[in-house]
Amino acid sequence: MSKVNLNDLAARIEAADVYGLAKRTPTQLAPKLSAELGQNIWLKREDLQDVFSFKIRGAANRISGLSDSERARGVVAASAGNHAQGVAAAAQYYGTDALIFMPVTTPPIKVDAVEAMGAKTQLIGDNYDEACAAAIDHAANSGAVFIHPFDEIDVIAGQGTVGREILEQMPRTPAAIYVCTGGGGLVSGIGAWMHKHAPKTKIIAVEAAGAQTLGQSLQAGKVVSLNRVDGFADGTAVRTFGETTFEICKQVVDGHIAVSNDEICAAVKDVFEATRTVVEPAGAQALAGVIQHIKSGEAPEGDLVVTISGANVNFDRIGHVVDRAEFGSGEEMLFAATIPEQAGAFLNFVRALGHRAVTEFNYRYAPRKDAHVLVGLKTRDMEDREQVITDMAEQSITVTDLSHDRLAKRHLRHMVGGRGDDKAEVLYRFEFPERPGALTQFLETLDARWNISLFHYRNHGAAEGHVLCGFHVPKGDVEDLETQLSGTGYPMWPETHNPVYEFFLRG
Repeated sequence: MSKVNLNDLAARIEAADVYGLAKRTPTQLAPKLSAELGQNIWLKREDLQDVFSFKIRGAANRISGLSDSERARGVVAASAGNHAQGVAAAAQYYGTDALIFMPVTTPPIKVDAVEAMGAKTQLIGDNYDEACAAAIDHAANSGAVFIHPFDEIDVIAGQGTVGREILEQMPRTPAAIYVCTGGGGLVSGIGAWMHKHAPKTKIIAVEAAGAQTLGQSLQAGKVVSLNRVDGFADGTAVRTFGETTFEICKQVVDGHIAVSNDEICAAVKDVFEATRTVVEPAGAQALAGVIQHIKSGEAPEGDLVVTISGANVNFDRIGHVVDRAEFGSGEEMLFAATIPEQAGAFLNFVRALGHRAVTEFNYRYAPRKDAHVLVGLKTRDMEDREQVITDMAEQSITVTDLSHDRLAKRHLRHMVGGRGDDKAEVLYRFEFPERPGALTQFLETLDARWNISLFHYRNHGAAEGHVLCGFHVPKGDVEDLETQLSGTGYPMWPETHNPVYEFFLRG
């Protein structure tokens, strides 16, 4: 594909027809956060749109430009949430029928919101890619107009109005704009506008570490598809970056940041403290990036703007986000401590904790020389975590920091205490789609010789469920088991040698 003409795109942004539906959202200074970070942080509040997301802009601009004959054929789209609501609202406003294909794992609240705007929905597949393939097939067979969520010029131009408003609202030209990035529609539109009207402003794309479609594509020099995507920040979790958006990003993006899920959760908390609004994980993704950049000393001097892209968060996810937020900010530490299994050792350990606040404590007696204790502890920052380890070492207590161990945070902290027997056991983590029948499908893939010895699942309100599973396996049969497990099609990670398993669960 030849390079997209950025001057032409800037002109399309100038002419974009979005304000029949979209609001001019404010760009607000976050005083407390700015003081804490030592730099002016401005929040572009796209969570304040009527559909709680910037996606209304691209959908409105695209559908406003349809001819009468195209509107008569109706529109079709694929989305698990924000784009679906944008297309539904725009279709209703411009008087055309809309059919939205959504994954089976889409929460009912999002399906209901789309249908309340007059659109029809069809649930199909476990993820966006499967729903999108079905939507494209339907468009080809029915003649309906497919509205892409990010890889169309008119959609990109609609999203670019966010950048136009930022320049109009800021008291000074910003040094950088940090943009949450999935398929690239928003960062392309903002970047194109700034390239024309504020070329010294840096455009920083921020992706979730487990969904780096742009990062991997930039590294490869072409659009690549990821084999697996972490769906935690579901608003930006796509397997394949857009071809058009990639051509634009190569010209306008000045930097790329990957942020962890814990960093995103910490940023959700920061947004709440600044605005008293609970945003979705993708909505706080850009803020997580600017915080990381400032702490590492890589942020440019001057005013920094971040896109708060959406607030379509499922209520049942909020607890999980709160649970992980303090890990991301360094304000909580999870660790395993090894102490002698003898009288007085427990008291000595508690004294070594000092006056730090304990958030959780898990211990169960085992007839062994040493005891293992799982502890959650309030800390001031990352440096304070190191001090905890030093303080414990001075009391001859060995500490293993588990603050970044997924098995510990997702599973073990909810099931410490039970130990297996002496039979040979192997342990795996899986991701299951959150749909009826997923567990049954998993179990039916295995034959009867594999005895399940451990199982833990906890719903986090996401499209994927995280499962920990142990199996009794005779020696020499592990390869056969893994062959069968791979046949389930679910992502899988071996955890038999994880120190968490050794400390607390192995027989």
